[in-house]
Amino acid sequence: MRILDPTNEQKTAGVQLAARLPSLEGLTVGIITNAKEGTKGYFTHLERLLRQEMGVADVVWREKSNYSAPCDAHIVREITNWHAVFAGVGD
Repeated sequence: MRILDPTNEQKTAGVQLAARLPSLEGLTVGIITNAKEGTKGYFTHLERLLRQEMGVADVVWREKSNYSAPCDAHIVREITNWHAVFAGVGD
């Protein structure tokens, strides 16, 4: 049996990850959802954990206008006002 791996590990991503925040306490966190049914319960639970266990001051929810398209431009512009962002999909 021969297994082929289609990935190309020689290419670099060309981006640098943001520095890890030391804490989320007192910060604003954004949640971007694709509006599918599976995301609501997950992100509702995540918000509760962020507030109760991590001390997050504010959680901002935004919903993409089309679940299969990139994030809307107005949401992308707003991200700069948040300290951290969670994005996800669900079915």
